[in-house]
Amino acid sequence: MARTKLFRAPLKYVQGKDALLSFYEETKDLGTSYLFICSNSGYKSCQENLKKSFENSACTLRFEIFGGISSNGEINKMREIVQADNIEVVVGIGGGSAIDTAKATAFYEKRPVVIIPTVCATDAPCTGLSVIYNDDGSFDTYLFYPRNPEAVIVDTRIIANAPAKFLVAGMGDALGTYFEARACVRTDAPSLENGGITLSAMALCELCYKTLLKCGSQAKQACENHLVTPAFEAIVEANTYLSGVGADNGGLAVAHSVYNGFTALSECEKTMHGSLVAFGTITQLVIENAPKEEIKEVMDFCHSVGLPLTLEEVGVTDVSRVRIAAEKACIPGETIHNMVGDVTPEQLYDALLAADLLGRQYLAL
Repeated sequence: MARTKLFRAPLKYVQGKDALLSFYEETKDLGTSYLFICSNSGYKSCQENLKKSFENSACTLRFEIFGGISSNGEINKMREIVQADNIEVVVGIGGGSAIDTAKATAFYEKRPVVIIPTVCATDAPCTGLSVIYNDDGSFDTYLFYPRNPEAVIVDTRIIANAPAKFLVAGMGDALGTYFEARACVRTDAPSLENGGITLSAMALCELCYKTLLKCGSQAKQACENHLVTPAFEAIVEANTYLSGVGADNGGLAVAHSVYNGFTALSECEKTMHGSLVAFGTITQLVIENAPKEEIKEVMDFCHSVGLPLTLEEVGVTDVSRVRIAAEKACIPGETIHNMVGDVTPEQLYDALLAADLLGRQYLAL
């Protein structure tokens, strides 16, 4: 029997220059006491405009700088604050970890959550899940929620002032969206929301890819010069909304399993999530034996924005270490098993090395 189709998204998505000045107006129906879980830089870049937006309200605000990773210990610490201060609305400000900590805190305390991304490095803001880590920083689990955030508010002035490497990493994460969803459709695999994939989801995934190709390099250039241009706004939306809602409702395959596999390697600790997803996307196309024109189009895009094409560029110089990553990427429950005919660690290892070979040939031209 065909899987029942399902589509979910944040209740509200707001994006634009100085969008934080209307934060209170956009969220005032959710409650009157707010806990802002912030990264260091998120606190510095957002609190002034946020306070300004609440100027004529009677709301109470509490800002907390969180510990750096969305770990179980950090989530429990924030839950205690919600209980002690009787907080009604939880807000996450920062990158993926601050966002995931806020989502988990809100979920366990049964509170609404609002997300303010300060970088565009992953598609975490719009999704109905978090990546949770153990207190030592190792991957623990995906935590799935019954609903997506109540609101996602993206101030593009703040994103434009963040280092461009984050925007590029976000494009890497977004690059996998269409290809992974397409693979899930072929096998009738479930989306991250555990439903069948709708036409709407695939349309967003496809638009995400087309937007990357059309606006990626111009957006990077704009970000390097702290400019908010139409191309930059388009990529912020692609990285945040199209990729987030697309992945949530479209599903994952090889690209994200490659990322999870490579987190087992100490030399990849500093490699950004999106960089590994981009390399994983090329690896997935190798596994699918995709047309060489399609592989070239993806590699051209990666090269144009500075995403990695080789193992060396993601931090791996010892090829024997790739076997460890390939084994971890193929453990039971990994999204790589959504592929037609499944993928063994041996097949993945060969595909990773073949992708690296293609990348080295490309860069040598």
